[in-house]
Amino acid sequence: MSSTTWRSVFSYNKYTQIAARALRQSLKEEERVAAEKRGLTILRYQQWENGQGGKQVFLHEPEETTPPKSAAV
Repeated sequence: MSSTTWRSVFSYNKYTQIAARALRQSLKEEERVAAEKRGLTILRYQQWENGQGGKQVFLHEPEETTPPKSAAV
């Protein structure tokens, strides 16, 4: 598919979403689940009044993760 063909159908962001979804679906189950977890976006918002920021509210609460294991011991 040439670049002019896909650009007339959808945006670059949509193209990368489709490519990422296809790649994740081609992975084995364990790697696919890990890749999907990395793809989650943590959204939060904060109400501002009089130049002061209020409490940050998470729309999707982040899960506690353990630090990655280091290869060098």
